[in-house]
Amino acid sequence: AAPILGVLQHELRGCSTLFEIGSGTGQHAVAVAAALPGLEWQTSDLEQSHAGIRAWIEDARLENVLAPTAFDVLTAKSDGMKYDAVFSANTAHIMSYVAVCRMFELAGTMLREAGIFCLYGPFSRGGAFSTPSNEAFDASLRARSDAMGIRDLDDLEALGEQHRLQLDRLYAMPANNLLAVWTRTSSSCRR
Repeated sequence: AAPILGVLQHELRGCSTLFEIGSGTGQHAVAVAAALPGLEWQTSDLEQSHAGIRAWIEDARLENVLAPTAFDVLTAKSDGMKYDAVFSANTAHIMSYVAVCRMFELAGTMLREAGIFCLYGPFSRGGAFSTPSNEAFDASLRARSDAMGIRDLDDLEALGEQHRLQLDRLYAMPANNLLAVWTRTSSSCRR
């Protein structure tokens, strides 16, 4: 969590609200919210993950981390709330590509103008893997389910543009991961 925290402390400066898609255990929410007490962090995940998220929140005793809301990207509707940031970690490679598309659509809808979408995980670029270990990880994911797999940043960049999200920054992270940052624009991105 420390390398992610370092990047998010920089990227989220000035942000007061964040929605996390796929909070998992809740550990990212607690780690980042403890370091950024002025940021209200809304956790979310499928209902079966809520008990674990609540346990992390209760143990941390942070007032700026909100209890998880039930959220499935395939069925979720934008509740009209607007956030300064949306964050998701280690989700895109375990979701179907249809779910990834929907996550980008939701992020584009949920973000305020100039809000940021931070997505952490392993990615390929131009159809090529950055390391043999990422290529092996992709193969293991696809062996478990043909819906899973490491996503290509070129595809995600194009997908973001469909939803007024422009890929602005990439941070190299440990274990051959990246933290990609998209910014919500006022109109469709054109290059």
